[in-house]
Amino acid sequence: MLAAVFAWLTGCSAFRSVGRPSDPIQALQYDIDTILSDSIFVPARTSIKVLSLESGEILYERDSRLLMRPASNMKLLTSATALQILGKEYKFKTALLADTTVREGIVYGNLYFKGYGNPDLKTEDFDTLIRQLKAQGIKEMRGRILADVSYFDDFYWGSGWMWDDEPYEYAAFISPLAINDNCVKVEITPGQEAGDSVQVRIEPSTDYVSLINTARTVADTAVQPLDVTRLFKERQNAIMINGEIVAGSKPVERQISVWKPELYAAQLLTEALRRDSISVDQEPAVGAAPSFAHELAVHYRGLDSMIVNLNKTSDNLSAELTLKTLCAVKRGTPASAQGGIYVINEFLNSLGIDSTRYHIADGSGVSSYNLLTTEMITQLLESMAKRDAIFPLFYESLPIAGVDGTLQQRMKGTPAEGNLRAKTGTISAVSSLSGYVRTLDDEQLVFSMFMQNFIYPTRLYQQAQDKIGALLASFSRTGRIAVRQP
Repeated sequence: MLAAVFAWLTGCSAFRSVGRPSDPIQALQYDIDTILSDSIFVPARTSIKVLSLESGEILYERDSRLLMRPASNMKLLTSATALQILGKEYKFKTALLADTTVREGIVYGNLYFKGYGNPDLKTEDFDTLIRQLKAQGIKEMRGRILADVSYFDDFYWGSGWMWDDEPYEYAAFISPLAINDNCVKVEITPGQEAGDSVQVRIEPSTDYVSLINTARTVADTAVQPLDVTRLFKERQNAIMINGEIVAGSKPVERQISVWKPELYAAQLLTEALRRDSISVDQEPAVGAAPSFAHELAVHYRGLDSMIVNLNKTSDNLSAELTLKTLCAVKRGTPASAQGGIYVINEFLNSLGIDSTRYHIADGSGVSSYNLLTTEMITQLLESMAKRDAIFPLFYESLPIAGVDGTLQQRMKGTPAEGNLRAKTGTISAVSSLSGYVRTLDDEQLVFSMFMQNFIYPTRLYQQAQDKIGALLASFSRTGRIAVRQP
């Protein structure tokens, strides 16, 4: 066994510097303060709270009641409320409904493709729906495939979202009928020689989007960086590929959002039906199913897998669809984000968290209008740990340091690796990290760190968070020393 060297945690021999207290808790506070004394924090704002889950003792606190932008730490509120209100057995539904009877394998009326907020529906899931149609002998559609989005209101973006984020996957449009994260995957491969056009492939292959490719292959250095976007200001589904890529380099993949994702879903279904020998005479459109329409096929997706995807990969669309689903289930349809926020506030109030002391604008944290405190985040995390029925799934959904999700590359080679579980958060000039960690004494701690109002690279603040996370994992009340295998 070899004693681990942790001087890197606080830089320049802070562990052995003059004045470091001998008391373990005071020493921990001293070490965290040393990390935060770096000049990068002078113009920034920092809020931190650390407490023992077992005793409730506060081990460290700095401006924990300061209102700050949480970024994706907002997803902790959304996912916790979903587990409590919807329940871990909840299933998101997607249905095909007909407004007429089926005679001799022919649907003479329209087929309504209705979404109920499933954020994880994929093109492959059409197999489930088509199999059910074929089991009923259906072979022809005389009407249209109509995308039914009546389950939600018609606000397709979150409050306070930035207009120029529109073409990118993290700001995909919010629709109860979502498919493939409401994006297309664009793969760019360099040509054989310098001067060749790049090769572009989209997935899924569909006529719903078009390509404008002016990118070129270069011999060695790409002077003009590769840029992949969409004509979003024109509200068009034309994807533009510009810039340069070096010959022989690996393919580049980007996810680009689509305009009117519900029509995209209907188009993909129409194309899938035709490929599967079910003829569809007309092109898809958007329309709500009448009250007398009856279901022909249904697909379900469990909330349990969705919650894991939401937090592990920090999926914004999942959070926003969950927010509106909370409203739909508790307050009725068409569901709104504001109604979902009301449900979250009700849940937080039940935990003793005063909803008048913070502000929620969306479900994902993309909005700069969100204002939370590290105090209320730690209170939420502490309360969730006491809910035996839902805590295991909530805990499992959080990224693990050095192992998976958005923490896969962070805190490797420290006592936090494989131990600390936390939700990350990043938007412009904001970085956050909140979750759970076990100390050397196997004491579980709850922590929340918000950092904002900085212009230096985000990675510098993430590195500071990682150092603090490693400090918490190596903390011992009994003076134990962290060891690692040689």
